[in-house]
Amino acid sequence: MNMKHVGRVAALCGLLFAIWLVWRDNPATIVELMRKAGFGLVLAALVHVLPMLANAWDWRLLIRRAQRPTLAFMLRLVWIRESVNGLLPVARIGGELVSFRLLGRQGVRPAAIVASLVTDIQLTLISQVIFALLAIACLLAQTSSMGARVAAHFALGIALFMPILLLFALVQHARPFERAANLVNRVTGGKVYGLMGNSRRIDDSIKSVWRQTSVVMQYLVIWQTLQCLGLALEIWIALHALGVNATFAQAFVFEALIQLASSIAFLVPGSLGVQEGSFVLIGSVLGIDAPTCLALAGARRLRDLLFYLPGLVAWQIEENAPKAAALANTTTTVDRAETENVSQTAPDRLDSR
Repeated sequence: MNMKHVGRVAALCGLLFAIWLVWRDNPATIVELMRKAGFGLVLAALVHVLPMLANAWDWRLLIRRAQRPTLAFMLRLVWIRESVNGLLPVARIGGELVSFRLLGRQGVRPAAIVASLVTDIQLTLISQVIFALLAIACLLAQTSSMGARVAAHFALGIALFMPILLLFALVQHARPFERAANLVNRVTGGKVYGLMGNSRRIDDSIKSVWRQTSVVMQYLVIWQTLQCLGLALEIWIALHALGVNATFAQAFVFEALIQLASSIAFLVPGSLGVQEGSFVLIGSVLGIDAPTCLALAGARRLRDLLFYLPGLVAWQIEENAPKAAALANTTTTVDRAETENVSQTAPDRLDSR
């Protein structure tokens, strides 16, 4: 089946499941909870700027200093990437493809762009597993049979998720881009020989980032933690707006496990149904009733509309920006990079990320 059709079927199934959950727990009650929360839910949505800013900062550091865009541009790019992945049926990779194009227009070389995107995905998945394990420990601390069952479900999800991380680790040492280019070159009778050099540079760039241990640890320990805490703050504010006297630890459990569930079900556009079901499941352990959990899921959807619809508009504006300015920026950046004459394969001479 075509991947486009898989995404549509997954979206339809997720939407039907979400509708069933809301219908089962009285839609009027859920709407009334959100109405009473009022501006509190809008405030919770606006807090999303904080984790976006942390993501822009750490992603920016994955690009060599000579080619590194401004923080303002990277924040705009994070906004666009999240918008594309969050609202369009692109299996959560469309945002990366859009990012590749827009970064290229800023003068960042293809190898550096791919390396930053691949490494960002790798480190994000690792951090999600770490935070999910902490959240599972919190669930087990509830000392209830329900908590143990839900923790077991998410632990199984992590077990299914681990092969992806292991595959990333193994593939990284197998020079996948160069091997793929060699294969294409053989199939085409040597007509795309130039592709091999670019592919080799991509593999070298990815390895160069990973060799910078201090940078990788900074990404995981500081910036990914700040992102998770910022997202948990959104949930904490929304819960209090909905009248739940929740602790920040409970908000963290929600966020860490919701992120894990969304990554596992990456084929479902917008995590339709997955997000709502996860909120209800986690809330059942934390003592939060289903209507409130669904109102909380609705608050997350409200955030998506407030941020991601304008983000799609920003994407189109960025795509249609004058190409002359982008070309001038590219020329300047490349000249600056050439004068530095820094080897990509020598980690001791690379700037951080």
